[in-house]
Amino acid sequence: MSSDDNKFDFILYGATSFVGQIMAEYLAGYAGEKFTWAMAGRSESKLQALKARLNLTDIPHFVAEADDEIALKALCVETNAIVSTVGPYALYGETVVKVCAQSGTDYCDLTGEPQWIKQMLDKYEAEAKKSGARIVHCTGFDSIPSDLGVYKLQQVCIEESAKPAKHIKMRVRRLKGAASGGTIASMLNVFKETKENPALRRVLVNPYVLCPIGHPFKQRQKNHKGAEFDASLGIWTMPFVMASINERIVHRSNALLGNQYGEDFLYDEAMSAKGRFQAWTTTLSLGAFMLAASISPLRSLLAKYVLPKPGEGPSEEQQLNGMFDMRFYAKLENGEQRVVKVVGDRDPGYGSTGKMLAQAVLCLSKDVPDLPGGFWTPASALNEPLIERLATHAGVTVELMPNKDNK
Repeated sequence: MSSDDNKFDFILYGATSFVGQIMAEYLAGYAGEKFTWAMAGRSESKLQALKARLNLTDIPHFVAEADDEIALKALCVETNAIVSTVGPYALYGETVVKVCAQSGTDYCDLTGEPQWIKQMLDKYEAEAKKSGARIVHCTGFDSIPSDLGVYKLQQVCIEESAKPAKHIKMRVRRLKGAASGGTIASMLNVFKETKENPALRRVLVNPYVLCPIGHPFKQRQKNHKGAEFDASLGIWTMPFVMASINERIVHRSNALLGNQYGEDFLYDEAMSAKGRFQAWTTTLSLGAFMLAASISPLRSLLAKYVLPKPGEGPSEEQQLNGMFDMRFYAKLENGEQRVVKVVGDRDPGYGSTGKMLAQAVLCLSKDVPDLPGGFWTPASALNEPLIERLATHAGVTVELMPNKDNK
């Protein structure tokens, strides 16, 4: 981590992307503290237009292509941290991670691509530890709510019973939002990569794939593939598409926190359904989409004619009217249940993600000066300071529910 006072606190790389514009607009009106920042992207004209639209003409900007190592190294010279919204990360994200890891520049992003994170760990973790760069992936809707929700609930369990919970379930109670073209492009690229390299399937199905080498975890984890009735909670559930990244980040957090959640910790995610009919119809619809996306000709047709394109996404009204409500359930040693609720006041993937991403890079830049270099997770690196920031500045709360409301 660099601490040069003449540098920017961070540079927003990909400022003209869909999420980048949301984050830039949030920063334009943010008055929580003093900080210095700049924008970067690949188009001079788009950067100028964004600055004019948001009345940010005094904010410096830089032009750099995602594969231009020289230009990206020049960005690192100017800043203490880079926050990147340039995805799909498997296609466009490696070079900026490489130069940050080598130069000691901190880094955040909002990737949800576990196969790419694994590649970055294998290639650059040693360099980040040596240089002091703190790399924190998944600082958006995937996976801040899941990671911090589990962290908070485990702190409660340890405080009340002196032991972590052996099993935590996350159930998405409500979710209102729309997908952007960038998210869809990332999902389709995972299917394309898996088709071209079948060995990636082993990476994608391994719940511990992002844990450090030598981790002790062997417990078989539950994978919600279909509709089912959860008798312990009295609800029908259906698969949650973000579980594939969130569960892996949570297990990595456990490892980086010194196995604080236990070596036999179980964690699973699913969506709550209103009943059997919704659970099954949603599951079958999701399965049909996954099947179509795995077949090259159908995947191309979906991308061309059906799904939103990169740069497209939910309207401002949809973002403002969106929200999410996630519940985390655990039982203490005496059998009593504890529930942590994580809620956000905007569309989860975009309105809320733009704010979470901004607070994550500010937290990394200002609140955790003693965190050593390496590849971290939101919970292992930022935990309590980020929970406080999100509640104060981002409309996202992580809180223990009263016992009478533990449903």
